[in-house]
Amino acid sequence: MSNKRPNKITFPVPAEYSGLRLDKVLVDEPFFKDVITTRSYAQNMIEKGYIAINGERTKSSYALKEADNIDIFIPEVKPTELIPYDYKLDIIFEDDHLIVINKPAGLVVHPSAGHEQNTLVNALLHHTKNLSMKNEERPGIVHRIDKETSGLLVVAKNDYAHEHLSLQFKNKTTHRVYYAVVEGRPRVAKATISTYLGRHPNDRKKFSSVRINNRILTEFEEGFEKGKWAVTHYQTIQSSQSKSLVRVQLETGRTHQIRVHLSEIGHPLLGDMTYGFSAKKAKELGITRFYLHAAELGFIHPKTKEPMKFLIDWPRADFEKIKSWGFIL
Repeated sequence: MSNKRPNKITFPVPAEYSGLRLDKVLVDEPFFKDVITTRSYAQNMIEKGYIAINGERTKSSYALKEADNIDIFIPEVKPTELIPYDYKLDIIFEDDHLIVINKPAGLVVHPSAGHEQNTLVNALLHHTKNLSMKNEERPGIVHRIDKETSGLLVVAKNDYAHEHLSLQFKNKTTHRVYYAVVEGRPRVAKATISTYLGRHPNDRKKFSSVRINNRILTEFEEGFEKGKWAVTHYQTIQSSQSKSLVRVQLETGRTHQIRVHLSEIGHPLLGDMTYGFSAKKAKELGITRFYLHAAELGFIHPKTKEPMKFLIDWPRADFEKIKSWGFIL
């Protein structure tokens, strides 16, 4: 922590809080509601020295005494080295706390190896200087969707919003619905796929369900560390010309989750050559990417606590392409 301590706020501890844990009071006391969102965030701030007692570093378990001063030093926002990208964003909603964006297929969400510039993050930096800096390499990014996936994404404009939204994703209280075009017709029209997902054993760029003794583990086991538990609910909406339009609702949001789960039941996304769709068939169809759209997004607004829900149609070009395959949209 820097010796410079900007934006200090101080709270004198009243008698009724005497003997209570510091981290508990930070979450429960309304005075801190605009600064502290969760107990884990409070503990992290204490550990880094941004929260002190009477100007001295302390522990989360510290038992408060009457007339102690709880000091919070708001961390300085470090300037980012990312280059703004002059790109017109399709903004569905924006206020002082968050932005909801309709991301086009083909736009990478954040910088990474091979995509250092011209990402959604770079475009956001051109649009606004107010973005959460909890992750300096991915300012504002609470969750992500793949480069070739179109649709809804929520971005945090400050750390308070970021922490609050992140907790909703972690606790599985957000609403996320996707539509996908897959190969074939699922034998079971409506089902739930539940597995652990991890890196593919033979291709580190891919993911797959974890196998134990050549068996996919489909039951949740407390403490299992060889993958991340992933739950996907799908429903077949229409089938046409050896293709199906499916509605997918996520309970968890793991990397490539929809692509892996649908591929592993024998129905890869149309055009998803990474996960089993034939490159020859893709060429015959005249497609170079997969068809997946984040159509619905719902969450609780971090500040107003009001429920918010957004819906967005397929991009026009995808809409026309999917109709040409015989689907009624």
